[in-house]
Amino acid sequence: MKKTAQILAIILCFSAQVMAQCSLCTKTAQQLGEGPAKGLNNGILMLAATPLVIIGIMGFRYWRNHRGA
Repeated sequence: MKKTAQILAIILCFSAQVMAQCSLCTKTAQQLGEGPAKGLNNGILMLAATPLVIIGIMGFRYWRNHRGA
């Protein structure tokens, strides 16, 4: 479990640099300015991370329960 937490921490550190905007959100962010654009981008990343973490936990539990079968 400790190794999984370390991997998750590394992924979160690098994902902060990702630009996760569609073309419509990019145009909106350009009009808002630098500060609000970063906030918009971080919000998009948080909304995308939540289902990915849930799917990852479910996949890990499935793998852990079925690896010996």
